[in-house]
Amino acid sequence: MTEVREIVASRPVSVLRGRLGVGAVTAGTFTVVTSEMLPVGLLTPIGSALRVSEGRAGLALTVTGLVAAVSAPVVTAALGRFERKLVLCGLMAVLALGNLGAAAAPTFGVLIGARVLVGVGMGGVWAIAASLAARLVPARSVPAATSLVFSGVAVASVLGIPAGTFLGALAGWRITFVAAAAVALLVLVAMAALLPPLPAIEAMALGGVLRLTRQPGLRVALLVVAFLVTGHFAAYTYVRPVLEEVTGVGARTIGTLLLVYGIAGVAGNFAAGAAAARTPRSTLIVIGSLLAGAAIALPVLGASPPQAVALMIVWGLSYGGVSVSTQSWVFAASPQHREGASALFAGVFNAAIALGSMVGGLAADGIGLTAALWLGGALAVVAVLVASFGTVAPLP
Repeated sequence: MTEVREIVASRPVSVLRGRLGVGAVTAGTFTVVTSEMLPVGLLTPIGSALRVSEGRAGLALTVTGLVAAVSAPVVTAALGRFERKLVLCGLMAVLALGNLGAAAAPTFGVLIGARVLVGVGMGGVWAIAASLAARLVPARSVPAATSLVFSGVAVASVLGIPAGTFLGALAGWRITFVAAAAVALLVLVAMAALLPPLPAIEAMALGGVLRLTRQPGLRVALLVVAFLVTGHFAAYTYVRPVLEEVTGVGARTIGTLLLVYGIAGVAGNFAAGAAAARTPRSTLIVIGSLLAGAAIALPVLGASPPQAVALMIVWGLSYGGVSVSTQSWVFAASPQHREGASALFAGVFNAAIALGSMVGGLAADGIGLTAALWLGGALAVVAVLVASFGTVAPLP
């Protein structure tokens, strides 16, 4: 039986409607990543309020990533025949409900349950959104539109996580989750109003999605994602307590440092997007090397705020380009099955987020906070080696 079946021919989209649609999808990626990553800036107050260690509080990120890793390919396969606009709106509603549940959680167990819903929304939105740029804009504009969609990830670092950290310091971490739910509902309305009809173009069974890993270029790209993103989140999940311990700064200064990191991340996203459209492998080797160096150096050289700022800028520039660069590699490796390949990409990416926060937490609780950053840097080095020497079909 054929795994990929044509459902409905794609209809032409006007230039204005397409651009507005890209904007709505970008708002969606911003919102899901902000929702997923909020615990990074709130580990200390969450742990204190729910009486768990910072390492255990990091499981709020781990669980979300694991659920998103499973939901990305499963949602793509299960809802393959449904209109994409309706699917995106439904997933944003699930995301809003998860954030409201986290805000009201009386115990850590309830918080984890709410974060499961966040993971479902996160994985589904990411898997579908990644491939939509090609349907919303002319072919010549697809690389720029894809960079814009993934700028939502970087802007989440600029506005979402630091804003959540500031809001948590001012009004409490529960209000931060309420605000995230409100943003999700606003984006839902924007998607309903601005996205053109997006009928399903193809339906791919789960087995067909998984069989895409037989493609050598895609397989190596997914390995690079696995090591690089695991390394990043092993370190970055615990960057707040490390900055408190090593640099000796308070919550508001940490918010500023995360803002600096995020601004650099936006710049890195667009710079890497332009470079990765031409040479995805070389781009990932460069940004992976910079990320590894920043993570390893921060516990040693970040004792003063100026040095910490410089290292957070380097870290932000490098990680800001990871999503768009790896997605460019995935599209180049599997151009005929963009949505299926994107589902695998989103699944591996989010599994790596979960694994990174988990192993970073084990290192932080078992050895010390700085060990989480050194572990993250070492995994990023492995990613660079895989990108450099992995055997793939011809790829720049």
